[in-house]
Amino acid sequence: MRAVITVTGKDTVGILAKITAVCAEANVNITNMSQTVMQDLFVMTMLADISESREEFGKLSEKLRACGKAMAMEVHVLHEDIFNSMHRI
Repeated sequence: MRAVITVTGKDTVGILAKITAVCAEANVNITNMSQTVMQDLFVMTMLADISESREEFGKLSEKLRACGKAMAMEVHVLHEDIFNSMHRI
């Protein structure tokens, strides 16, 4: 099972470190990541393997959103099944 994690907001030091720390604590493996900074806007998308996660999906999502909120960032977590269903023709 995988999840897509997106993080957006004003660029600041430590965003990647804080988000990945939440993932590591939950035993979530980041398998792919892309990030960019456009002027002062930070945008990151991560593909995460959640099959060995110690947290239920809802709790993991909640922790990541709370981490983002503490940095004044928006964090969205989308389960792969939902992502695939949204993009199925």
